[in-house]
Amino acid sequence: MTRLGYQIPNFTYPGVSDADLFATVAAQAAAADRSGFDTVMLMDHFYQLPMLGDPDSYMLECYTTLGALARETSTVRLGALVTGNTYRNPALLAKIITTLDIVSGGRAQLGIGAGWFDVEHHALGFEFNTFTERFEKLEEALQIILPMLRDERPTLEGKHYQVRDAINQPAPLSRIPVMIGGSGEKKTLRLVAQYADESNLTSTPEELPRKLEALAGHCEAVGRDRSEIKVTQAFNVVLAETHEQAFNEFADALAIRNIDLRNGDPEFRTMIEGMVVLGDPDEVGERLSTVLAMGLDGITVSAPANGWIPGRVELLGEVATKALG
Repeated sequence: MTRLGYQIPNFTYPGVSDADLFATVAAQAAAADRSGFDTVMLMDHFYQLPMLGDPDSYMLECYTTLGALARETSTVRLGALVTGNTYRNPALLAKIITTLDIVSGGRAQLGIGAGWFDVEHHALGFEFNTFTERFEKLEEALQIILPMLRDERPTLEGKHYQVRDAINQPAPLSRIPVMIGGSGEKKTLRLVAQYADESNLTSTPEELPRKLEALAGHCEAVGRDRSEIKVTQAFNVVLAETHEQAFNEFADALAIRNIDLRNGDPEFRTMIEGMVVLGDPDEVGERLSTVLAMGLDGITVSAPANGWIPGRVELLGEVATKALG
């Protein structure tokens, strides 16, 4: 399970040609592999998210890329943060995860959520459904995927999915950890308590105590020991040797999207900088340590503004490892 994860959320890099794109992605994964990270994850999206780019920014398909990264890494677990359940039939997803586990030598991780990005659903023809239906589908999917990953043959006559003695051979090499992403206190955290090994929260740090309390309540309701579940959170980080360098790399990344951070008014700058953990090693380390002390078991960090710059992933691994103690 994740204690220190590195997520690669974007695939548009200044000065990198299409022919060199995968090599740049692979270099980040390899750097994470040797720098203290235990997990490397990709976003499972086909259009870039609004906070990171335009819809036509480059996005590589998650599991094809993870399979390739299995040959570029040796120790890190590989997974999605997180898989959109709505994008794949659950039996197919179980087969994909199993194949990733085999080609990586037993290093696959399943991260999954109900799906939320309506824009790409509607544009690409994926059925979006209502909020309630997406969570119904997620729970049914878990009832298919998890037994298949445990070398069982599930049968389910569900409202949304139906399988009969679903075979998954060869079976995974490892017991694949299951992460459910999201912070909903009524639906998501109940599913975490019932099905998952790890909860990756998307809430603010200030909300963390309430989320942990809600998770504990769901664990009690289903008769599960809360300590069996690891709670992690993801952060966008802009780290460099100096604060000024980190700010400039962040500003340069935003300028590509026609966002002028350097000349924005103070209120605008404060708002934008508040969306990331930004600074030199001491500043970033202190921020991460403060959040970890609130009850997290681990963190996942991404570096969308500068992760492709040589040395940045290694520095991030060093600082985050120190923060974890």
